[in-house]
Amino acid sequence: ENMIWDELITAEKKKFDKTISRVLIKTLTFTLKTLAILTFIGYVGIETSSIAAAITSAGVAVGLALQGSLSNGAAGIVILITRPFKIGDFIECNAGSGTVDDIKLFYTTLIKPDNMVIMIPNSNLISNEITNYSINDTRRLDETFSISYDNNFIDAEKIIQKCIDDIGLALDTPAKPFISISAHSASSIDILARIWVKTSDYWTMHFKLLEAVKTEFDKNNISIPYNQMDVHIIQ
Repeated sequence: ENMIWDELITAEKKKFDKTISRVLIKTLTFTLKTLAILTFIGYVGIETSSIAAAITSAGVAVGLALQGSLSNGAAGIVILITRPFKIGDFIECNAGSGTVDDIKLFYTTLIKPDNMVIMIPNSNLISNEITNYSINDTRRLDETFSISYDNNFIDAEKIIQKCIDDIGLALDTPAKPFISISAHSASSIDILARIWVKTSDYWTMHFKLLEAVKTEFDKNNISIPYNQMDVHIIQ
């Protein structure tokens, strides 16, 4: 028992797989405690066959009463086998988005960006769409900047490129930053910037780029227009 326990603790410390090691530790602890109690009862001379029969009967009754929980338990096993996410991943599901803090047999715990906790039944997770934002090392950031029709769009594109270069988080692979007009909107020219970044740098790049582009647009008299409407009055 001590050898198995030490191996699991070592796996947890080395972070080989926090999801599997944590679940195994909890499951093995419960199993060993149960076996120890049954062994002690048999050792002191109490008949264990009747206890086993009672446990079996109770298990059937509890199983009928807790069909939903059993469904969640089966879903938890499916999650551990298929691995759509692991502890530490940032995911989005029908219940919300957050970082996976713990995966238990019946439910999964998410911590939202505002530090609130969501406890989601596992059956809900496997029966609905899950978006895993952490499964890949890189993500593409798409930003759209709107400028007035009176401004020079080529100058605006050069400013956006310079801001990207100055921030220094953009990657050259799988593609270098792409900047081009994406639409002639009713009130503006829309310029699209597509930038590949590390997943961990996604939000840093997002906020820094918005601030940098706004600052440089103001310095170069490039305006971000309000929605406009031409009204014609017929006499």
